[in-house]
Amino acid sequence: MGRKRKNSADNKLPERVYRGKCAFEFRAKAGKCFKLCDLDASLSVVYKAYEEALLLTSNTNTVMHLINEYLESTDFKEKSPRTQKDYHQYKKDLIKAFGHMNTRAVKPLDVKKFIDAKAIKSGNAQANRHKSALQVVFAWAVVYEQSKINPCVGVKKLKEVARKKYISDEEYFLVKKFACPVVLALLEIMYLCAARPQDVLKMKYADCRDEGLFIEQSKTAVSQIKRWGPRLRAAVNLLKVTYPDITSEYVIFQPANGRRYTKSGFDERFANLKAKILAATGKKLDFTIHDFKAKSISDFEGSLAEKQEAAGHTNIQQTKDYQRKPVTVDTVETSKLKKVS
Repeated sequence: MGRKRKNSADNKLPERVYRGKCAFEFRAKAGKCFKLCDLDASLSVVYKAYEEALLLTSNTNTVMHLINEYLESTDFKEKSPRTQKDYHQYKKDLIKAFGHMNTRAVKPLDVKKFIDAKAIKSGNAQANRHKSALQVVFAWAVVYEQSKINPCVGVKKLKEVARKKYISDEEYFLVKKFACPVVLALLEIMYLCAARPQDVLKMKYADCRDEGLFIEQSKTAVSQIKRWGPRLRAAVNLLKVTYPDITSEYVIFQPANGRRYTKSGFDERFANLKAKILAATGKKLDFTIHDFKAKSISDFEGSLAEKQEAAGHTNIQQTKDYQRKPVTVDTVETSKLKKVS
């Protein structure tokens, strides 16, 4: 891992990239200096120019080449769109840390140092996700004989503390009382359908079928039709009824222009809602948008297998992780009374 720069703002720059007098410069190990781009360029532009310069100074056995090759492979393209998007996000940090290294030179200790540093910056969960992505890349490399070993194997994931928050009915009542129509519609659909926010944000009125609401999960690619109920119909039609003069193909749309909401745009509205509730009631709500899916699965009446089917989970452990409402079970006393009766 490289040492910290004198200017803390430069810590996000790729390795061996520095600010010159009028441009960002890449100083190769061979001593040659490459002008990358102007100093006012965005970080993404800097990284793109860096990768191009690295191609000119290194052989095809670097981790950067390996990652780029994997992201163009059929194996990668078979992954879900959400996973592909995540891997492209992880790519920046992985190339910054390992891009210049020969694929056969990466050791488990290098991976361990990387995830420890990443955990300090972004938390254990993000560190583990980056490590998993790198492990997949190297597993692919081993198959295609571009690496003899997978340096991620044997490096334990960092401990993650599972979320335990269950949104109470009283808390949800506060949300519904103070929420704007946009936030209320999305959270209601999330709760009723056990859906992720990104899947509701992309939902269109064309997804409304006779038998229910069609949802294709971006993370698992599972397709389902959620049966209609009066409350779900009301949530889907809420913005259309509230803003009758706005035409949009999306169920959740911007009242000003009918366009689709971005995740960051909706996150801002949700943060404003929590601040509004705090100012009005003095209560600080400690839950996230994603906790509404956990409330949905927790409140669903049925067995764990039925909850799994309704949530569209690919394995039962996912469902268990979302089950946060305490389960009522018998005691020694009541179990005997049941046998007597």
